[in-house]
Amino acid sequence: MTAQEKTRPEARPGFIRRLWNWFWRPAPTIALGTLLSSGVVAGIILWGGFNWAMEMTNTETFCISCHEMKDNVYGEYRATAHYTNGSGVRASCPDCHVPKEWGHKVVRKIYASKELYHHFLGSVSTPEKFEAKRLKLATNEWARMKRTDSRECRNCHDFNFMDYASQEPRASTIHQAALTAGQTCIDCHQGIAHRLPPNADEAYRQLADSMDGSKSLADYLGNIATKALASPPAQ
Repeated sequence: MTAQEKTRPEARPGFIRRLWNWFWRPAPTIALGTLLSSGVVAGIILWGGFNWAMEMTNTETFCISCHEMKDNVYGEYRATAHYTNGSGVRASCPDCHVPKEWGHKVVRKIYASKELYHHFLGSVSTPEKFEAKRLKLATNEWARMKRTDSRECRNCHDFNFMDYASQEPRASTIHQAALTAGQTCIDCHQGIAHRLPPNADEAYRQLADSMDGSKSLADYLGNIATKALASPPAQ
């Protein structure tokens, strides 16, 4: 190495490198309390921002901001008892499609990134494209609900707190049989808020068979309900 090379000043690192070095090696004059306080404040801001974004994307307004939802399934939903009813108690999009528990909610949001991908890809950008995929979309949601034992339904509807005596005879019989058989809401209530696709019954039967090897609840309870209605009420 020549004398000139020895005296040549070292190249100054770039801005990103200097920022990185400062972050990991702050000046010794900064008090430990200042560093801790700054970290706590930064953590609160980041955590609050994260949760704010979670809640902002967990509203009906956000759901129908995409024309695929507003122009297709939202109109169907508006015609159901989940949208308007005598009690005024509504179940909006996230009530049915997003878990309330934080951990499950985060997992669902991560999975929803696939839906954003298909939104920008234009997979269901027209009514014709949406109808062509309606069965697949419905099947995906049925499978999710069956895997979770209709978790979002049970936020409002719980077998254990139903007053079966106040229900219609057919509903009471089926609900009690479902509880005994360990069945779940989606086994009977596909299409409760959205129009069913063609061949929905066969598609759900195949889905149920593939997931637990059992028949659809509607098939399982058909004869029970018929017999209950044919039998005279107890005096």
